[in-house]
Amino acid sequence: MGIRSSIRIIMNGELKILGTGNAMCSRCYNTCFVLRAGGTSLLVDGGGGNGVLTQLRRAGVRVEDIHHVFVTHSHTDHILGIIWVIRRIVPMMHNGKYNGTLTVMGNETVITNLRAMCMMTMSDKITSHFDNDVIFKTLAHGETVTAGEIELTAFDSTSPVSTTPQFGFTALLPDGKRVAVPGDEPLTEASHEWVKDADWLLSEAFCLYRDRDRFRPYEKNHSTALDAAMTAARLGVKHLVLYHTEDVTLATRRENYSAEAATRFSGTIHVPDDLETITI
Repeated sequence: MGIRSSIRIIMNGELKILGTGNAMCSRCYNTCFVLRAGGTSLLVDGGGGNGVLTQLRRAGVRVEDIHHVFVTHSHTDHILGIIWVIRRIVPMMHNGKYNGTLTVMGNETVITNLRAMCMMTMSDKITSHFDNDVIFKTLAHGETVTAGEIELTAFDSTSPVSTTPQFGFTALLPDGKRVAVPGDEPLTEASHEWVKDADWLLSEAFCLYRDRDRFRPYEKNHSTALDAAMTAARLGVKHLVLYHTEDVTLATRRENYSAEAATRFSGTIHVPDDLETITI
């Protein structure tokens, strides 16, 4: 007998922000979140370790409600947490405590690397569920798929410097809102078409522009809050979420990042903390 479903139905979409920090942050968790709409909970990236399980619990998201995962790229602070999510879910499947399948999506490099890491680190008892109960789905640039009640269209961020391919996506929610998630690098001209006029844009903002000499975002192919705001204004998005930041200025981050972004972007600006919920 399967478990009794208690999935919360979200009339409007919401973002459960699990983490807001960049790769080397220790005062907050690495950037990842759950996009919820209708009865669907889509996990986007997993951070750098099993801390994602703690963050899910603290955010009130049941692991057994996650049936769709999107991994933007293979950097450690995005992909490693997914190993732990799979490690948690598969035994639940084996014991009849998880209904349905788990689909993990990403570009070819993500899926190849993630599957290889799982095969190297997990027992046969877990990996025997792969391709039947755990589906690794390779997405192509421009491909549209359904994740429960959310329609996803993947796109290549065409990063000019990244050592690993990065895919973002736009999500069409049941109420018609469109959410754009480019990943953790600046939008290139080639990827603007996928984000233009989105209702929501989730953008990395490594630091304030005034702190660029201190944190050196451009050397890491990242943006400042000012850069992200200028892009959002240019593309006509309505709401801007800034994350994937440094963790030195957490006490003043919301106020200062919002103020800097507001000099270039007139829409709604959100600078969330870990475990914050944003209604979309």
